[in-house]
Amino acid sequence: MPPITRLFIKASLLYLVAAFFVGVILVLRPMYDLPAITAGFSPIYFHLFMVGWVMQLIVGVAHWMFPKWSKTQPRGHDSLALATFWLLNAGLLLRVVAEPAQMVSAWTGWGWLIVASATLQWLAGLAFVANTWPRVKEK
Repeated sequence: MPPITRLFIKASLLYLVAAFFVGVILVLRPMYDLPAITAGFSPIYFHLFMVGWVMQLIVGVAHWMFPKWSKTQPRGHDSLALATFWLLNAGLLLRVVAEPAQMVSAWTGWGWLIVASATLQWLAGLAFVANTWPRVKEK
C-alpha cells in the first residue's frame, strides 16, 4: 500500500472517530441544555463523516487501486495526491472551527472562513480529478 494511501486511510479513520464523538454530543445535547455551544455541530458531524471519513477513504483507495498511469509514475503525480490530502484536510478543519463559531459569534469573518474552507475542499477535488483522470482508461 502506498504511503499516500496510508495517510488518507489513517486520517479517514481519525475523522470517523471524531464524527462519532460529535454524534454522541448531538445525542446528549438535550440532556445538558447547551444549544448555543452545540448549534453548529450538526453540519460538523455531517462534514466529519462524509468528507473526513467517506471521501478520504474513497480517495485513498482510488489512489491505490486505480489502473497504473505509467511505469515511471504508476499512481500519477504524488505532489497532486499530497495537495489533495492537505487541501481537503485544511478545508475540513477550517470548517470544523468556523461553522460552530459562526453560530455563537456575530463576527462576519466566520462566514468568509466557511467560504475559504469550501474553496479549499473544491481545490482538493480538482487536484484529485486531475491526478486520477488519466488513470481512467480502456485496456
